[in-house]
Amino acid sequence: MAEQGRETEFAEFAESRADWLRRVAYLLCSDWHRADDLVQETLTKLYVHWPRMRRVDNPDGYARTVLVNTFLAEQRSPWQRWRARQPERTGTESAAPPADPESALDLRRALAALPPRQRATLVLRYYHDLTVEQTADALGCSSGNVKSQTSRGLQTLRRLLGTRSITPAGRTL
Repeated sequence: MAEQGRETEFAEFAESRADWLRRVAYLLCSDWHRADDLVQETLTKLYVHWPRMRRVDNPDGYARTVLVNTFLAEQRSPWQRWRARQPERTGTESAAPPADPESALDLRRALAALPPRQRATLVLRYYHDLTVEQTADALGCSSGNVKSQTSRGLQTLRRLLGTRSITPAGRTL
């Protein structure tokens, strides 16, 4: 009976967070199919460690950390390096939600051009509104590393978008 309660509890958690996790995954990888795969892998990891997950103070933060770490681990895999050299898919295979305003699309394209670590840092800092310390904790690095990744990421975004300033107030990630 306890096993059934665990499964029900996990199913409720997964159902309530799946769309949110998918949006975060898309911001990280810029591909709805890969985002679905990342969410599936993240939910599998969370299910396996559900007893531990139930004891954390911030389950959303824990789930987000697992998702980001899954994304970063995938970026280091030989499969991902091979895949990155393949031609980009075209056609109607995209399962994307309805189109966003043009400026948000430009920002997402620019965000996708960033190295994975900078992209993850900017998503955590500005989309999730985490502090430098919270971002460092989620990424398992120092605060100084978060600051330098943020600075480099914003500098690259400015260059790609042709703007002088990108401020957190204009968040359209």
